[in-house]
Amino acid sequence: MVPAIQVEKVSKHYGALRALDEVSLTVERGEFFGLLGPNGAGKTTLINILAGLVLATRGGARVMGHDVVRQYREARRALGVVPQELVFDPFFTVREALAFQSGYFGLRHNQDWIDEVMHHLDLAARAETNMRALSGGMKRRVLVAQALVHKPPVIVLDEPTAGVDVELRQALWRFVRRLNQDGHTIVLTTHYLEEAEALCGRIAMLKQGRVVALDTTQNLLRRHSGCYLELRLQPDRLPGTLAPLVTQRREGGYRLALRDYNEVERVIAELRAAGLGIQDLEVMQPDLEEIFVQIMRGADGQESGDDRRKTMDERRGQDGALHEPIEKIR
Repeated sequence: MVPAIQVEKVSKHYGALRALDEVSLTVERGEFFGLLGPNGAGKTTLINILAGLVLATRGGARVMGHDVVRQYREARRALGVVPQELVFDPFFTVREALAFQSGYFGLRHNQDWIDEVMHHLDLAARAETNMRALSGGMKRRVLVAQALVHKPPVIVLDEPTAGVDVELRQALWRFVRRLNQDGHTIVLTTHYLEEAEALCGRIAMLKQGRVVALDTTQNLLRRHSGCYLELRLQPDRLPGTLAPLVTQRREGGYRLALRDYNEVERVIAELRAAGLGIQDLEVMQPDLEEIFVQIMRGADGQESGDDRRKTMDERRGQDGALHEPIEKIR
């Protein structure tokens, strides 16, 4: 069967800048695929090449078997893209914008599907509202609706939940999951890595225009060694030999980063030797955010335990408010 997306040694150069450097990947039909990377990694450039908005310097790409350059009409008809930027026509109502978008693909009598898309994205009550009068979150809902209005088999979501509220995020993921279950291929880019971990079956990670990791989500989580130990002690103190392992200090508790599970036994032995009682103990696996940090800090995906411990607190401080929504998705 022809893959949904096939990218073969795609490079894109802007003068001396290499936005993409021989990127190759395949997304099979029906996959929920994650495309992750820091800002400037080349994710949006790759999406723009698939959408026909940017020409690759070298290499080629196909959508549902259609070359994005030589068979651009067929390729674009098979693809729906939700861009990062809020782009809209200020002269149309929501319904008119979706009707025009439908017409661009030659679809007539598409009102039933338009109504269904608006219903699932909570746009029905604003169907006759001018686009200029919508909030930023509502405009983003319309962008999602525009990408879906021609029922493309492949849907690319480029940071679709950036700056939107929890309610929309949950409604969007319910709808997108339903589309995926119905056979649509979904490609997601997001900085909310909890979303990628919960939703994506397979993930590619880009760094400086190159693919540095490509595997199933579960294999990525299993491949990288290490674990975390949450402790509550009585009395509330830690032996000096264990202090280098601490990544987080809480009132009455500690979080320790360990290189592997064999270290758990050593930690417990040292606590007992110091005469400390363990009130609470929990061993946790690294999540996708932690794996992402490891991979991005080393091209081969390997980061020293000391580096991983040193960066854990600052990363948690940056995104600590982003955990609640994905827990509800699960």
